[in-house]
Amino acid sequence: MTAAVRAAKTGDEHAFRVIYRALQPQLLSYVRTFVGAMDAEDVASETWLQIARDLRSFSGGEDSLRGWAARIARNRALDHLRAANRRPVAGAGVEELLEMPAGVDTAEEAVAAVGTGRALAAIATLPQDQAEAVLLRVVMGLDSKTAAKVLGKRAGATRMATSRGLRRLAELLESDGGRTGVTLSVSRTLEDMR
Repeated sequence: MTAAVRAAKTGDEHAFRVIYRALQPQLLSYVRTFVGAMDAEDVASETWLQIARDLRSFSGGEDSLRGWAARIARNRALDHLRAANRRPVAGAGVEELLEMPAGVDTAEEAVAAVGTGRALAAIATLPQDQAEAVLLRVVMGLDSKTAAKVLGKRAGATRMATSRGLRRLAELLESDGGRTGVTLSVSRTLEDMR
């Protein structure tokens, strides 16, 4: 994808489509945790408008692009939430999502299919810093240094939040009947993140 980034910077529409197809599902999942499913497409669209506008000035490869796109998505989502708070219509923001109860099958889905609504609901039950860290590291595939830049934290703090979040998901699994295959997947993810 690094070649696609270079080509997209020169205005190559095909290369931009390659980048879009590679990042859009992850960005949409990430944004959905902030603003809810109803507004996620709009915020993701705003994110892509800014990416398209500013791509020529971007420097870096694929990993840097993922971090840059996640930072833009986070900023657009936070802008959206601020605007929604000024309007009388209530929207589903991060706080509402974090208070959503996890269903019986949610924990298994969180590991088996991170992109599903159930998985995002399970991650949303985590404290906000852990939920964001898990999403950036696992869903977006960012390393701890890049995820830390997006969150405005140190890499060590991001690694710790990710580890705690994944451990909490594992605890949820154990309390949900001890589905060992899923628990092992969470344990493997924990080991991979170190």
